[in-house]
Amino acid sequence: MQLAMPVPIGLPVPVSAGSLEAYVQAVNRMPMLSAERERALALRLRKHDDLAAARELVLSHLRLVVAVARGYLGYGLPHADLIQEGNVGLMKAVKRFDPERNVRLVSFAIHWIKAEIHEYVLRNWRLVKVATTKAQRKLFFNLRSMRQGLAPLSSDEVARLAAELKVKPEEVTEMETRLAGRDTALDADDGEDSAYAPSQWLAADADAEPSRVLEKEQDCRLQSEGLRQALGALDARSRRIIEARWLKEENAATLHDLAAEFKVSAERIRQIEAKALATMKQGMQAMAASRALPAPAA
Repeated sequence: MQLAMPVPIGLPVPVSAGSLEAYVQAVNRMPMLSAERERALALRLRKHDDLAAARELVLSHLRLVVAVARGYLGYGLPHADLIQEGNVGLMKAVKRFDPERNVRLVSFAIHWIKAEIHEYVLRNWRLVKVATTKAQRKLFFNLRSMRQGLAPLSSDEVARLAAELKVKPEEVTEMETRLAGRDTALDADDGEDSAYAPSQWLAADADAEPSRVLEKEQDCRLQSEGLRQALGALDARSRRIIEARWLKEENAATLHDLAAEFKVSAERIRQIEAKALATMKQGMQAMAASRALPAPAA
């Protein structure tokens, strides 16, 4: 990829470098700022939003980004991409830099540069994120830099690293497992047996097909309509008994509760209920037949 640099007036740097080597050589030729010049530029940016001052501050610190990005080459990501992300962090640092704190920009910017590179590494090192929380991010980078060799960690090494990093041994073991994992292609590569590819083990959910979903929604709608019509065909007492016994989600009424309400025996309530259910079943079967729908199960 190409790395582009905005150029303020008076700074002889190419607008675009055709290769990483040319880019690095260009930024290394950029003049470094004295403390007085840096403070003056920062004040111009802070008080007057002077973009020329911001560009000069950024360009004079691009070599810092190159140096920091070089420390992350072990993650297998392109150096140019690491530099580009670090440049984003540098620009954020320049925007937030306060010269009144008597701190040089290089000390302030390095934290922003590393933060942007860290986010880039975590986003692109694996298809599945290996670290999501702040503690996991810290453990991810520390564990990679502190472990020796590629062999699995022994229990003693896990305990030592956990003590040094002030985390639980289980967290070190879990992060080591994530680091040791690798991405697997969904489809088989050329020359491999496609029968063992993960995609061959995935089956589409037939119930998720649009036609099936619409069919189910229509069935539910028609059954709800049939239930309303069946209830509407009952007399008031029978409808009250069915609703209290079968259509309440919680605290359904008992036969004795309804017997006390209507001042009849529990057996009489049972008989009314059975007759009402039979009437509703016949009505719903007739409606299903008229609409060519399967009759509801008994």
